[in-house]
Amino acid sequence: MDEVELKRIVWRSRRGLLELDLQLERFVAEDLPQLTEPELVLYRELLQYPDNDLLDYLNGRSECPNPRLWPIIARIRAAQR
Repeated sequence: MDEVELKRIVWRSRRGLLELDLQLERFVAEDLPQLTEPELVLYRELLQYPDNDLLDYLNGRSECPNPRLWPIIARIRAAQR
């Protein structure tokens, strides 16, 4: 993925909910540079969800309906520890 697309992903990681911003900020800073191309595609897809749904998925309040995204959700959760 090119540099411009990576910057778009970082920008899209900035959300409207502070709690969500804090979770994604740490993940973006620490893990985003190590993601493989397929993982970046999944992360970009995950960012398409509304803020409240995404926050629920990351906090384990509800399960993401797309099982393909479960590994990237688990990786974001792990970055919070």
